[in-house]
Amino acid sequence: MTALPPLISESARAARAPGADESGAGLARSPFRVDRDRIAASPFFARLAAVTQVVSPTGSGLLLHNRLTHSLQVAQVARAIAEQLTPERTVAGLGGCDPDVVEAAALAHDLGHPPFGHLGEQVLDRLARERLGLTDGFEGNAQSFRIVTTIDLHGPGREGLGLTAAVRAAILKYPWTRRGHPDPHPSAAPLPPRGGGPLPDAPHAGSAKFSCYRTELGELIDSRAPFDGVIGPWQQTVEAAVMDTADDIAYAIHDVEDFHRVGILQQAGVSAELNDWHRSPAAGPGSSLERLRVRIRERDSWIYDEGAFRDAVARVRDELADGLLAIPFDGSMAAERAVAEFSARWTSRLVAGVRVLPEPPVRAAHVVLETEQWHEVAVLKFVHQQFVLRRADLASVQRGQATIVTGLVGALYDWLSDRSSPSLPPRLHDLVELARGEYTALADADVVEQREVEDLARGRAVVDYVASLTDVQAGALLDVLTGRSARLWTDAMAL
Repeated sequence: MTALPPLISESARAARAPGADESGAGLARSPFRVDRDRIAASPFFARLAAVTQVVSPTGSGLLLHNRLTHSLQVAQVARAIAEQLTPERTVAGLGGCDPDVVEAAALAHDLGHPPFGHLGEQVLDRLARERLGLTDGFEGNAQSFRIVTTIDLHGPGREGLGLTAAVRAAILKYPWTRRGHPDPHPSAAPLPPRGGGPLPDAPHAGSAKFSCYRTELGELIDSRAPFDGVIGPWQQTVEAAVMDTADDIAYAIHDVEDFHRVGILQQAGVSAELNDWHRSPAAGPGSSLERLRVRIRERDSWIYDEGAFRDAVARVRDELADGLLAIPFDGSMAAERAVAEFSARWTSRLVAGVRVLPEPPVRAAHVVLETEQWHEVAVLKFVHQQFVLRRADLASVQRGQATIVTGLVGALYDWLSDRSSPSLPPRLHDLVELARGEYTALADADVVEQREVEDLARGRAVVDYVASLTDVQAGALLDVLTGRSARLWTDAMAL
């Protein structure tokens, strides 16, 4: 099938942020490949090897996925989807889909994850809003966008990596700010897009998920400008939707692999839940899966199908509970082969189920999974959430991690507020100066009060600094700041 010519010029998609230049552009000819290389060379990307995916990657002796290996797998799946969609006629009319763009976005999508994964993200957001007075709070996706556009460096005299419009737009999984942009804002919609609804515990704070702080709003508008009139203001670009779909696929599969390897996923419990869900009492085995079915039916009626849900449960039961988990993992080559075959089979099946929607409903994107595969991903993710994330032992570890993040934010903010304190770490000082300039500009534009600039700058700098630590650095730095360790500061330095 012959592809239609794109409605958006390649020069518009390849335009770099205002002020960016091509000095030291890289070895690749494609501007999008240059972006991919810049992201892969970033120290923020390297740090992901020591940041939690589900369980902290250090100290356990377990070979589990971390944020770096997860990002690499998302990039692999995203590129496969993009190459599959490239001949698709509809894609050209929606802004295009370049494999280098989606690979770059996939590598960048988790750059902003703080120490301790989603737990750290939730704690930082609460502290940012309630203690530091940052109405934007903290969000890992918005932090990723801030890193590539503002905090990371490429070449002399410029902030950010100077990425192309297409790649910056592809990183925007939730292409809105916490509140205010675009107008109307998704958080106020009766049926918001996925992630656009309000925070459950703070309904007036704005969207629960978003990909841009107010400080980077100009970059969001600039990167989305080539797509105006082609995609809606709440919609992901096709390339962002491919990255998002690949993230779901990778998450659904590799976390199940991890916890089978370490013996956390027990065949009996998973099998009971998947066998009894349709006849379960309110609190027995299967009741949680039934609640998932009801929730999907209510929230995602655009794709929910009772038969597809039943078939998805049956397939996961047969291949996971009665297949992979039926033989405990013992580290043998046969056990590793079983895991590899399970992963390859499911990845191929899910990637093959990708389709393009020219006019998606509000809860969907232009790139989605077929009905069968969509339900299968939902069930696989449920298994992980039910039998891993809700374990009491993991909850106790997370309480300790929350204490570390809370202590760090308090200690660093107090340090910044202490005028008699000795010199700050250079990185923290630079982040304060950066944020001061940003909030001064917002005050000049009457977005924030002039009297708030200093407090906001200190608060954002603390959040940026803590978010740039690895799991081990976070614990080591708190020990240093509280006097529990005599190690030199350089042992706990941030990026």
